[in-house]
Parts: sequence; C-alpha cells; structure tokens
Amino acid sequence: MREYGYRIVPVNPEMDRWEGEPAFPTLAAAVEAQPPGAPIDIVDVFRRPEHVAAIVDDCLRLELPALWLQLGVIDHAAAARAQAAGMTVVMDRCILVERRSLV
Repeated sequence: MREYGYRIVPVNPEMDRWEGEPAFPTLAAAVEAQPPGAPIDIVDVFRRPEHVAAIVDDCLRLELPALWLQLGVIDHAAAARAQAAGMTVVMDRCILVERRSLV
C-alpha cells in the first residue's frame, strides 16, 4: 500500500518496528502518537475473527472512521455495530487487491 502513497501505522504488541516503521502496542497508543493533521483513516485488521469485536470497541471509543477486515476476517455482528455507529466497514476483502483494481 505504501507504493500507492498510503502511510502505514503498525499496531502489534509483539513488535517494536515493522518494515522500518515504529509499531504500537495498542490502537489507542497509535492514535495518540500521530502528529496533528495525520489521523488514522482506516483500521486494517489482520486478526482472527474472534478479536474483531474488541477492535470495534477501540475504534468506536477512538472515533475512527473506517474499518477494513481482510480476507477471512468475518464478524457480522461487530461489523453491523460499527456501521450502526457511523463507521465505514469493508469485510472479507483484501485492501491491496482492491486498490490495485483501481489502476
């Protein structure tokens, strides 16, 4: 996604860095660390479906605008809750594949 100009902010409590970028242990820590004018626009989830509900809780608390659940990451109830709260939600799709299809 970086080749298309996207900035990636990795969130993973097991990593200090990912591909040269600092990694954050939580979504809240990642949001807090962003400079003014550089919000997190999409939370792209590569976790097992059983983790999605808690991620949605974090997204709603942090007032993040969009949630993208990668291929195989399916939680209809959590996605519906996020949508009902006004978030844009994409589920069971690869963001890179979708972006490449626009070229």
